[in-house]
Amino acid sequence: LAGIYGQLQKHAEAARAYLAARPEVNPARIGMAGASLGANVAVLAAADEPSVRSLALLSVSLDYRGLKLEQALKRFASRPVLLVASSEDPYALRSAREAVPMGDGARELRVLAGAGHGSVMLAREPDLATALVDWFIRTLL
Repeated sequence: LAGIYGQLQKHAEAARAYLAARPEVNPARIGMAGASLGANVAVLAAADEPSVRSLALLSVSLDYRGLKLEQALKRFASRPVLLVASSEDPYALRSAREAVPMGDGARELRVLAGAGHGSVMLAREPDLATALVDWFIRTLL
């Protein structure tokens, strides 16, 4: 399984490189978002990449089948991270709460009610997409 997850991280890194090459994108100020497994992949892909200036993580896991986020979040250091979890998703909520002190940058926790897990939260919580855009505006501009 580690090989599959390693490929996902490479895909996230390739997406970042693609965005950085676009003329309308400031290559030094990239934001990444991920949901569920994708949240862990985003942290791992961004940890040692200084052009990634901000993260938004929906339903992150402390350990998703060996994809552990603690060391990567600490390496993300002073860069800001938004952590979003739903109150009825106990592991993601606990993971998000425990992730807040990982690293010395701004960590914002948003707890939703009845929003589900991962990308489902975008459908169940209509204001979430706007909140994500606002987060990136605040942390990237």
